[in-house]
Amino acid sequence: MKKLSAALLLLTTTAYAQPYDNSMTEDAIKKRIAPIGAVYFEGAKAAVADVPTGPRTGEQVYQASCFACHGTGALGAPKSADDWTPRLAKGADTLLEHAINGFNAMPPRGTCMDCSDDEIQAAITFMTK
Repeated sequence: MKKLSAALLLLTTTAYAQPYDNSMTEDAIKKRIAPIGAVYFEGAKAAVADVPTGPRTGEQVYQASCFACHGTGALGAPKSADDWTPRLAKGADTLLEHAINGFNAMPPRGTCMDCSDDEIQAAITFMTK
């Protein structure tokens, strides 16, 4: 009788056992609640890796801030060379001014509020070539 009870207990436990879920381990929890970034205050002492290393390329700015609209054509954003032609006809200075200050549905700096004017120009050059 004891062997039968032990066998039934083993079968019952095996049938209802869940695979090991490591989502509640201490390491998994630490990874989920770890900060995803840090704030850099100008003039604050920071590790060398935390300090901005220089201007971003036009492609980097485009991928981070411009692609959402200019990669999809959302809200009439110019996407193809044909879309850019009438805007380029207004002149590079006008195009840069619109990019920096916003124009129609485009917000100022295309939502890249930490982009320098040179980085905005680099993004325009990348998109229009």
